[in-house]
Amino acid sequence: MSNHLFQTYNLGQLTLQNRAVMAPMTRSRAINNIPNDLMVTYYQQRAGAGLIITEGTSPSPNGLGYARIPGIFNQEQVAGWRKVTDAVHAKGAKIFIQLMHTGRVSHHVNLPEGAKVIAPSDMTAAGDMWTDAEGMKPHTQPHALTTEEVKATIQEYVNAAKLAIDAGFDGVELHAANGYLIEQFINGVVNNRKDEYGGSVANRSKFLLEIAEQTIAAIGKEKVGVRFSPFSGFNDIPAYNEVTETYDYLSKKLNDLGVAYLHFLDHSPNGLDLVPADLRATVRANFKGALIWCGAYDLERANQDLQDGKVDLIAFGKPFISNPDLVERLKQNVALAQPDFNTLYTPDEKGYTDYPAAV
Repeated sequence: MSNHLFQTYNLGQLTLQNRAVMAPMTRSRAINNIPNDLMVTYYQQRAGAGLIITEGTSPSPNGLGYARIPGIFNQEQVAGWRKVTDAVHAKGAKIFIQLMHTGRVSHHVNLPEGAKVIAPSDMTAAGDMWTDAEGMKPHTQPHALTTEEVKATIQEYVNAAKLAIDAGFDGVELHAANGYLIEQFINGVVNNRKDEYGGSVANRSKFLLEIAEQTIAAIGKEKVGVRFSPFSGFNDIPAYNEVTETYDYLSKKLNDLGVAYLHFLDHSPNGLDLVPADLRATVRANFKGALIWCGAYDLERANQDLQDGKVDLIAFGKPFISNPDLVERLKQNVALAQPDFNTLYTPDEKGYTDYPAAV
């Protein structure tokens, strides 16, 4: 089998040095929510990927649900991210920033003064949230957004996308997966709104589609991607009847808008529901842009799916944590190091930038 993973790929006007994508992963090193020099080192070490998608980055103070996650809504954050993008580009990789508003997956202690936990509805997410100040705390009950506040939140995404381009990013990924704000709108149980953003599949999809449409108008369709995780159940996102109908609809609408890529995460390796083969085929048929899949890929499976045309790019998550030179290791058939899961979200370099390259 040919090594399709190592071939270049044209993503819109960008030429990727290979088809390996570094998946977005929260690492919680952004002290005061500002990208720093430690993060510069981390991303530069992993710039053997064709495309890097950053950790989830909030477009608003309201979206900083976790401790020490970065934002992209002020000039200090732009300056910090500029160092990251310069370092990554110097190594030949391209980089998109993932815009992640945590919505109800949050605790108010993690938010800056004046910010509040928000969601489409006032239902509190099950589970606990780490706070540096008070340890583990139950999720905060969210404020249900008014229609006017929904529209203002959409504008926060658009403004963040503009700032991302100012910071040197090649594009933005709208995080509509893993139970965060956009998926909270999409989900037919969590979203119980009675206005234009609730009810039908089309109405529940409107929040994402308006963000995508307005972001495209601001920075260009070739600079916008979207991430999904259907059937995951992650972050207390319950099952609902129209899951397949929803992603059929969204993949068609996003194809019409011309976004650069759709990025699907299959949580089945973590024991959650498998994305059915028929939904995968539906999305492939509906969407003419680049299709990225993520979920426990090895080199053999990656090359097979690329060869079969099921996907265009393959995203790797956990392997990039402990293998900064992952692509080179895969090329040379070098054994992969295993990550220390105790240091995934700690604030310093241990378990972050101290994994050595093997080749």
